[in-house]
Amino acid sequence: MWIVSTFGGMKTAIIGGGAAGFFLAVSLKEMMPEMDVTIFERSHRVLAKVELSGGGRCNCTNTFRQVRDLSAVYPRGHRLMKRLFNVFDYRDAYQWFERHGVPLVIQDDECVFPQAQDSHAIIDCFLTLARQHHIQILKGRKVQSLGELRDYDFIVVTTGGSPSGQGLDWLADMGHETVPPVPSLYSLRIADRALNALQGLVVGDVVAHIPGTKLRASGPLLITHWGVSGPAILRLSSYAARLLADSAYQVALSIHWTHYNDREAQNALYDMVVRQPQKQLPTYNPFGLPQRLWTYLLDKSLDARSQVRWAELNKKDVNRLVNVLINDTYQVAGRAPFKDEFVTCGGVSLKAVNPSTLESRCVPRLYFAGEVLDIDGVTGGFNFQAAWTTAYTVAQSIMGEASRH
Repeated sequence: MWIVSTFGGMKTAIIGGGAAGFFLAVSLKEMMPEMDVTIFERSHRVLAKVELSGGGRCNCTNTFRQVRDLSAVYPRGHRLMKRLFNVFDYRDAYQWFERHGVPLVIQDDECVFPQAQDSHAIIDCFLTLARQHHIQILKGRKVQSLGELRDYDFIVVTTGGSPSGQGLDWLADMGHETVPPVPSLYSLRIADRALNALQGLVVGDVVAHIPGTKLRASGPLLITHWGVSGPAILRLSSYAARLLADSAYQVALSIHWTHYNDREAQNALYDMVVRQPQKQLPTYNPFGLPQRLWTYLLDKSLDARSQVRWAELNKKDVNRLVNVLINDTYQVAGRAPFKDEFVTCGGVSLKAVNPSTLESRCVPRLYFAGEVLDIDGVTGGFNFQAAWTTAYTVAQSIMGEASRH
C-alpha cells in the first residue's frame, strides 16, 4: 500500500512520542543512519510518561535477579517477552543507557534508576540523540489513518495504552484483533475508618489475596487515608486487572500481615503467655509488626479484651487473633480516588502480530511496539523494559526488511 523508495531514501513513521517511540527511533537510526525517521506525537509534549514515572526518577528497568518466572512480572505477554529477550533484554537495556551517557544505579529491591535520580536524565538523552541523528519530531500531529502516511515505507504504532479503548478503533478497523483495555497498577479504596486512621504506615512484607482465586501478591504495603497501596497492592491490581474491572472494583481483599502460618502464629502467641503472663497484650508484639498496626489488629480481633494480660488470653482469643493476622478481610470499594494509573492491560492482541518481528499480520510493513500491545508488567521497571525490548525488536525487523530491498 506504500510506495517503496530506494534503499538510501527509505522513510519510517513512528506514531507516538513516548518511551517506545523514541527508543525505536534512535535504535533504528543507529542501525541505519540513512533511514529517514519521523516521530508523530498527537500532544504538544513528548515523553510525558517518562517524566512522571517513578516519582519523577524513572524506574527504567530491573535486574530481574529475583524473577524466576516472567509470568510473575508480566501478567500478560510473558511468553512473547521471553522470546524477545533473546533479541534485547534487561542487560542490553542497562548497557544501552550507560553507553549513551546515562549512568544507572541498582536499588536493594533490584529496581534500576538513573544515577541522577531524575527522569530528565533519560528524557535529555533521548532528545539529544534525536537531534544528533536528525530525527524529525512533529508535535500536535494526530494520525488518524495510514493514508496520511503514504510516503513512508515503514510505519510503527507506539501510541501507548488506550484507557478508553477508542485509540484502538482505527487499528481494529484494519482487521487487527484487539483486547479491551482496562486499568492496571493502582491503589485500592477501602472505606474503613479505623484502617484509614493508620495512614502513612508501611508494613514490610505482606501477602494480599483475593479470596476464592489464586490471585495473590507479596511485598510492602502502604496504608493510606483512602485504603491500601504499595508494591503488594499494585502487583495484585496488575494480576487481577480483568477480574477487578469485571467486578466493578467491588471484591473482597484478604491481607496476611505476617509470614507466620496458622500453627506458627498460635505457637508465638502461646509462647508470650508463658514468657510475659502479667504484661498487657499491646505491650509485647511477637510478630515484628508496627506498634500502631499491632494495636489496631488487637482491637479488631478482640474488641474489649484487647487490653487483657497475656495470662488471660484464652483459646477463642488466640483463634480470633490468628485469623486477623493471616486472613484479615476487607471489602474493596473501588480504585483509588486519583487518576494516577500509568498502565493499562489490553491493546493490540499478540495474535495480530508476528511474534518474531512484531509486524502486523494484516498490513505489511506496519509494526507495533510498547504498551499499545497487550503486554503489561507489574511495578518495578518491567513496563519500561517491555518498551525497550519491543522497540529494539521492531528496529531490527525494519532493518532486516529494508536490507532485502
